[in-house]
Amino acid sequence: MTEPLTPKPIRASRISIAQMMQPEHANNLGNVHGGWIMKLVDEAGALACMRHAQRRVVTVAIDSMVFRLPIRTSDLVILNAEVTYAGKTSIEAEVQVIAENPITGQRWHTNTAYLLYVALDDEGKPVQVPPIFAETVDEEKKLAEARERQARRLELRK
Repeated sequence: MTEPLTPKPIRASRISIAQMMQPEHANNLGNVHGGWIMKLVDEAGALACMRHAQRRVVTVAIDSMVFRLPIRTSDLVILNAEVTYAGKTSIEAEVQVIAENPITGQRWHTNTAYLLYVALDDEGKPVQVPPIFAETVDEEKKLAEARERQARRLELRK
């Protein structure tokens, strides 16, 4: 039997990535390809989960990704990610995507995505991850919502 792992607060997993969007990231309308944003979202989510698990992780699922507003070339994309659920070997990350005009400072929320990862040991096998805990009322709500999402995922697998 394995030793119980020490629970970690949500804040310990938080990461932020910022990248300026260049012409090679865009379509012929000057909007950044959704696939490019998905790649960045996956990287940000994985980093938050690796920080939590202190292990490599692999992507298992992306719940959904709805782009509410376009991101254009020369916009700064800011991805804020944190762990919102930790099961036995699986970890959910919430990734918020913000676009910013670096000249004016204007910011807009383009989308939020929830991704599920599994932590791996050195042989590539799933490995136990530390539990997560909330420190604020808002975080408690996030954890409850994440447990509901995980229950739906498990139900869909049946």
